[in-house]
Amino acid sequence: MELWYTEKQTPDFGMTCKINRTLHHEQTEYQTLDVIETGQFGRMLVLDGMVMTTDRDEFVYHEMLTHVGMVTHPHPKRVLVIGGGDGGVIREVLKHPAVEEATLCEIDRRVVEVSQEYFPGIAGALSDSRVNLCFEDGVQHIEAHSDTYDVILVDSTEPIGPAAGLFQESFYRGIYRSLRRDGVMVAQTESPWFNRDLIARVYRDISGLFPVTRFYTASIPTYPSGLWSFTLGSKERDPLAVDPTETAPPETKYYHPSMHPSLFQLPRFVAELTE
Repeated sequence: MELWYTEKQTPDFGMTCKINRTLHHEQTEYQTLDVIETGQFGRMLVLDGMVMTTDRDEFVYHEMLTHVGMVTHPHPKRVLVIGGGDGGVIREVLKHPAVEEATLCEIDRRVVEVSQEYFPGIAGALSDSRVNLCFEDGVQHIEAHSDTYDVILVDSTEPIGPAAGLFQESFYRGIYRSLRRDGVMVAQTESPWFNRDLIARVYRDISGLFPVTRFYTASIPTYPSGLWSFTLGSKERDPLAVDPTETAPPETKYYHPSMHPSLFQLPRFVAELTE
């Protein structure tokens, strides 16, 4: 008998893949957490029925959320990652030698613990001495910090449940206050195919706060439609005006300096979301 996992990405569309076995299942305080082993993508972390990361394609999302913002900042010493309990963004952040402290703010402790057990290649950097693990709501953490961070990266789940507040204008306003005078933020902002209204609203909210706002995309097979978006807000530096060859880490699999300028060249139907 074959077992298949299907994520219903919209009421009319889904992604399906064959399951070899279920490795973990639990209901945490906040969400349903599963780890399944698939034939196509290896181990897969699933929260509330939605794919968060997989062994095979995780590097695309984690590198693209991290390095575009990190190379935009001139000297990112203190970095905050909101969400991202699997540890992939923290791993990428620590590839930048300027980083002195990387704080992971994850509401669900069990996501971190399960990721450390089943995804050591992704979560291994969480034990680094520069990492500060903070188990609390990201909105509350932002409200309690002002003029603190050089870079803030929002690695949220879909805009429902525990992550709903991470897509609000008030949250981005709090991020602006939490950043230092030359701070940079990047947030994952969903699929240009299935979340067009959300993307337009988030871009409008962030561009209303930050003097420089840029939108870019990446191809991630296990995310809805395979095309995923990110929105960057910067207080001073424009990612189109920096030289990433000076600061980009060499040990990456997707992002590299020569592709940096092209990231912001968007298909017309995507570009219109930021107009």
